Amino acid sequence: MRLEAAARMDVFRMLWAARKLIVVVFIPLFLLPLPLIHPTSEACCAYVLMVTAVYWVSEAVPLGAAALVPAFLYPLFGVLKSSEVAAEYCKDTTLLLMGVICLAASIEKWNLHKRIALRMVMIAGAKPGMLVLGFMCCTVFLSMWLSNTSTTAMVMPIAEAVLQQLICTGLADGHADSETVEAPEDDSAASEKEEGNLDKNQLELLYHNNGSVCSKQELTTLSEVQCCEGNGVGLEATSNPTYIRHTNGLLPQVAIEFPNVKRIKARRDSQYPTKRDHMICKCLTLSITYAATIGGLITITGTSTNLIFAEQFNNRYPDAKVINFGTWFIFSFPIAIIMLVLTWLWLHFLFLGCNFRETCSWSKKRRTRREMLSEKRIHEEYAKLGPISYPEVVTGVFFILMTLLWFTREPGFVPGWTSLFEKKGYRTDATVSVLLGFLLFLIPARRPFSSSCSSSSCRNTDAESDPMAPMITWKDFQKLMPWEIVILVGGGYALAAGCKVSGLSVWIGRQLEPMSGLPPWAVTLLACLLVSAVTEFASNPATLTVFLPILSALSETLRINPLHTLIPSTMCVSFGVMLPVGNPPQRHRL
Repeated sequence: MRLEAAARMDVFRMLWAARKLIVVVFIPLFLLPLPLIHPTSEACCAYVLMVTAVYWVSEAVPLGAAALVPAFLYPLFGVLKSSEVAAEYCKDTTLLLMGVICLAASIEKWNLHKRIALRMVMIAGAKPGMLVLGFMCCTVFLSMWLSNTSTTAMVMPIAEAVLQQLICTGLADGHADSETVEAPEDDSAASEKEEGNLDKNQLELLYHNNGSVCSKQELTTLSEVQCCEGNGVGLEATSNPTYIRHTNGLLPQVAIEFPNVKRIKARRDSQYPTKRDHMICKCLTLSITYAATIGGLITITGTSTNLIFAEQFNNRYPDAKVINFGTWFIFSFPIAIIMLVLTWLWLHFLFLGCNFRETCSWSKKRRTRREMLSEKRIHEEYAKLGPISYPEVVTGVFFILMTLLWFTREPGFVPGWTSLFEKKGYRTDATVSVLLGFLLFLIPARRPFSSSCSSSSCRNTDAESDPMAPMITWKDFQKLMPWEIVILVGGGYALAAGCKVSGLSVWIGRQLEPMSGLPPWAVTLLACLLVSAVTEFASNPATLTVFLPILSALSETLRINPLHTLIPSTMCVSFGVMLPVGNPPQRHRL
């Protein structure tokens, strides 16, 4: 029986190890009767859609590889021509993303993100509550323009340096220190003070022998376990005992052991000095991941789900012309600010308590010495960056210029700069993004007419060897370019195009007609609950790519404005944070 049970366990282990291969092989075979029994265009498109969705949700193959399934199954089943499918894999948002990645590569290469983060933390101060808020604000700002995962990866090393200082100086325990002493000392100072007191106590101890007093030179400290054998008395020393040795040639050597002074330190069994230090570390780490998600909601390029929504909506409703960089920012910015404040308050309540006056005060009188030491460490990290360099200035100018051109292209309430051109509709946000990104490959990283580059700009070997080295190179661009996301978004466009051409969208809409009796708010609530549940186990882009065509058809069938359903669903996908695998920034933190 035991052998049979062991054999069954071995079989289960082999099946579990090969689970991805089983899904990849058997799911297409299991669903194959659908297009064979019903050889219609709708059934063939549904087959491709289900196979791709299962691959995405299960992640049996990489997301980018699964997104290529429509590229060969649609032509094989006669849903779309190969050239038509290929055209869906590169859209306007792809070029928009490429231009933004060029700017992100320049920001990361020249450490502009580190300067921005440290400057915001310096403004916020070293109080625990304000420190967390400062890191959240800088993370939100960076995540507006960079991907959420990249922003978390950039900010976390800076936060780790601050956390090390928290552990060393006990910043989070400042409240307890302020109640006991006005200027608490660090561990090394306390250690020296204890040793000084110990020596003083030793000097006060008198060893009388024939009316003489033991001198300071007769005090010796032994670090090993010793036994005195002169008089047959053995005294076993512990960790680091202190002895008085007095020899005057008349009496035998006698060892007297003085008890050790035990240093009392909190949480010796933990890597954190106090429990409050542990709480501030948890709060700061979680706040960065949540802030990256919140910042990604503000702009179209902040996260891939926003790009997917914008492109699919504009493709399905080309005459709407309501979704662009400016309109999305105006809509999402107030929501992000509210989410930022609520998240900060909730994390503060969970980990730091409700004493906001003590943890969020900007008053210099309330700062303890430990907080001053932490602020000094932050200033030292900022000083290591040196003066602002020429490449950082160029990157900052391009950043501001790109933002202004996006906002003023078609603001809506006034004519934008596109009205200066005769032909309308040719210029988009991608045009600005690609143009400025292309210029970063041309502009030299060294200041013109200067014999030597600054210390900050000379950190790069390319700038040292070649005086005409550009701001970024193709290698810098490739490091950050998320090609998997590009192909994934393209696969979603291909699926949406196939559903529209084959008539599957119309068929889905007819099946959803029984829901026409529901009020619009109930439909929106159900859609948000559905995508929120799925995205906890599947990736955010894959979830949204699968559900957007279905929700669009549902909105059309129920005669609801699609924006009322699609925008809340898009935002809910980004907030799938209940499980560690539900959000990329959380996976990076782990």
